[in-house]
Amino acid sequence: MVINMFVDTAKILIKAGDGGNGAVTFHREKYVAAGGPDGGDGGRGGDVIFEIDNNMNTLVDFRYKRKFIAQNGENGRGGNCYGKGGANLIIKVPRGTLIKDAESGRIICDMSRDERVTVLRGGRGGFGNKKFATATRQIPRFAKSGIPGEEKEVILELKLIADVGIIGFPNVGKSTLLSVVSEARPKVANYHFTTLNPTLGVVSIGDGSSFVMADIPGLIEGAGEGAGLGHKFLRHIDRCRMFIHVVDVSGSEGRDPIEDFEAINKELAAYSNELLERPQVVAANKCDLASDEDIERFEKYIRAKGLKVFRIMAAIAEGTRALVNEVFTITQHLPPVKIYEPDIEEDNNFTLNSHSFTVRKENDVFIVDAPWLMRIMNDINPEDYESLQYFQKVLNTSGIIEELKRQGVRDGDTVRIFDFEFDFEL
Repeated sequence: MVINMFVDTAKILIKAGDGGNGAVTFHREKYVAAGGPDGGDGGRGGDVIFEIDNNMNTLVDFRYKRKFIAQNGENGRGGNCYGKGGANLIIKVPRGTLIKDAESGRIICDMSRDERVTVLRGGRGGFGNKKFATATRQIPRFAKSGIPGEEKEVILELKLIADVGIIGFPNVGKSTLLSVVSEARPKVANYHFTTLNPTLGVVSIGDGSSFVMADIPGLIEGAGEGAGLGHKFLRHIDRCRMFIHVVDVSGSEGRDPIEDFEAINKELAAYSNELLERPQVVAANKCDLASDEDIERFEKYIRAKGLKVFRIMAAIAEGTRALVNEVFTITQHLPPVKIYEPDIEEDNNFTLNSHSFTVRKENDVFIVDAPWLMRIMNDINPEDYESLQYFQKVLNTSGIIEELKRQGVRDGDTVRIFDFEFDFEL
């Protein structure tokens, strides 16, 4: 027996590869005196990259594997041999997956476009002792360690991408409607909560035109606050450009169709007021079981709200063509499917309050301890002027330079940040 398990949220740990260490070696060759340092740099660690896989429609794979680590860079070797860079880690997710920082909840990226997204950068490789040779320091017996790769716990949240969402109470005919207007084959039965997973179907209009429709599991009163099964899938309504609101106009389950209509809209508003601003068309289903008076009463109420209502009998596809044609016409004038933009990371704001640090002096060396600088130094190239200018700006805006001066640093004094040392210049 094959079980199709739909999973739309997952929490995983991702880590980019560490940079390899630089080598401390010296050239040794017969008849070559004082060959000098020849230690190579370490390789850069692999990045963590997310990619869309259109063959995936669930996050179930992340239920069993929760830790993803990119390859480390290799250490440098003698003879000026650089270490090999670590392979990037490609993580495939379904289209429509939001990647969020688990700690802050901020959106890192929305995997709805076709481009790959690099979420974590691998650590830069450390410099070999060859890089530290100068006219006054000809035999450096030290090298630089590789920078650790970035690490983060993230939440994956799948929000299905559909043009149109079918909403309504359980057992009003939503799945039946989807099955007769598209090639989708959702489970259809005469009991509540037949649909346990959102189902997508492509509705063809002709001339190559089509739109994507989603059958959302039935909502009940209180769904916006977490009642029933439907609340779990309200997130999938977020991207829908409009809704088909299916109502059992016959009241076959003893409910009033007008009260059903208002109850579902109340739950949409409880989840997000923005949802009520999106277009709706109403499908009055099961007309064969309702009297003309009941249908007319319901139609009059809906039209008074400025909405269009269609009489349908989904089980025999009666009235469904007019409904989908109208829906297609409306979608042609709507904004594209919602794409979530990344939230700006506060770490880009270098202030003394948001980035604490300490400065101490040991054996004539000023040591700066600032864990948040690790990520920045990972991308600094000491041999590039613009890169060094940026690094100096960070030190200034964060207050580190001011604190060094307060503690008496002078021209030529050595400052160490992690394993990076430089001579201070006023």
